[in-house]
Amino acid sequence: MLQLNDIFVSYGMIAALKGVSLEVRQGEIVALIGANGAGKSTTLMSISGVSGLTTGSIRYGDRLISGMPPHEIVALGISQVPEGRRILPRMTVRENLEMGAFLRDKDQLVPDMDRVFAMFPALADRSGQLGGTLSGGEQQMLAIGRALMSRPKLLLLDEPSLGLAPIIVSRIFKIIEEINGQGTTILLVEQNAKAALRLATRAYVMESGRVVMQGPASELASDPGIKKAYLGE
Repeated sequence: MLQLNDIFVSYGMIAALKGVSLEVRQGEIVALIGANGAGKSTTLMSISGVSGLTTGSIRYGDRLISGMPPHEIVALGISQVPEGRRILPRMTVRENLEMGAFLRDKDQLVPDMDRVFAMFPALADRSGQLGGTLSGGEQQMLAIGRALMSRPKLLLLDEPSLGLAPIIVSRIFKIIEEINGQGTTILLVEQNAKAALRLATRAYVMESGRVVMQGPASELASDPGIKKAYLGE
């Protein structure tokens, strides 16, 4: 479904990605784990068209998408939930969700809005409330809901548990599993490596802009080096 082939990304003189190759197959949850600064977020931003490639290529199905502007990539069926949520704080919950569907006909949004509200009842109760007044967990729910409004086939999730209380983290991961069960493929960047590997089908480990390990998530979770470096064991 998605293939990254030897991609390099630089910010000025700083090389952020150094030959990253990975693939995501339809129906999977694929986890991308690693320390801060490993290049995980840059990888997602490259897929979304926000970070341009120095070299390499990205294919989505039979389409070459590297070099496409972000809105065209969204139109193909890829949507991203960015790190830090980045909701629109001065717009209501409902308006934030509508912005997630900016490429679609507004008259067709009711079923999708209903789906988001069924998944996140707290958002339904606060549909007229300004996004900036929501709790951190509610803002994360809104960010996920906004991404779903574009009806993505592939959902990119960047640190969805960051800064949230454990009980909210548990709820967010259950929702991710539910979204995948409804047919959406997921590429998950997550510092909570234990939870990510428990959820994922396969995983990649990044260090200093490179993929250094890959394989079935269950195998990586039992690897002594991964346990020591990322699982606190």
